Amino acid sequence: MTKYSRKLNWLRASVLGANDGIVSIAGLVVGVAGATGSQGVIFTAGLAGIVAGAISMASGEYISVSSSRDTELSLLRKERSELKNNPDRELEELVEMYEKKGLKKTTAITVAKELTARDPIAAHFDVELGIDPNDLTSPWNAAVASAAAFLVGALIPLFSIIISPASARIQITFFSVIIALVLTGILSAKIGEANPMRATIRIVLGGALAMMITYGVGRLFQVSGI
Repeated sequence: MTKYSRKLNWLRASVLGANDGIVSIAGLVVGVAGATGSQGVIFTAGLAGIVAGAISMASGEYISVSSSRDTELSLLRKERSELKNNPDRELEELVEMYEKKGLKKTTAITVAKELTARDPIAAHFDVELGIDPNDLTSPWNAAVASAAAFLVGALIPLFSIIISPASARIQITFFSVIIALVLTGILSAKIGEANPMRATIRIVLGGALAMMITYGVGRLFQVSGI
């Protein structure tokens, strides 16, 4: 994976993490607001949801990236062993790969030999595995980035519902969340070079549906006396 691809994936994951924070916490606080008008209860539920969600996102990303990193390290160890024990066969493989990329046989041999003479490990890691051993993804960085993105998104619905007057907190929160989802939809579409309108509609409809359903559930189990 190239550095550009890796950064693009990080950016995409951050946008999706923020979107998860917006939708999940919006659904939670709107649902609680449908059940009770107590600002303290709404804030407590929202804060608990943010903490749980951020930890869940961080742990999930850490586990996922750790598994991917373990696989990459295993492939690197295997390739080092093959280069040490069977260098001639590995050179042939390198030539074949360059031929598949479109080079002529003689050119592929020349390129493979020159790169192998300079740094055989780097040559094979790049072409055969597509891995940069000096730029492996850090599970801790992934975990922190995922949690931070979730937190940023989650604060939007929480602050919206807390600072809004009781008579209009649902409407203001709904509007704030929709605006935030429109922005994340446009950004995610640009990152993925997709249709902005289509991506935004999907995200907005999902978020709006989540809030309407959870609000309906809250109203169904409305609590008094809190």
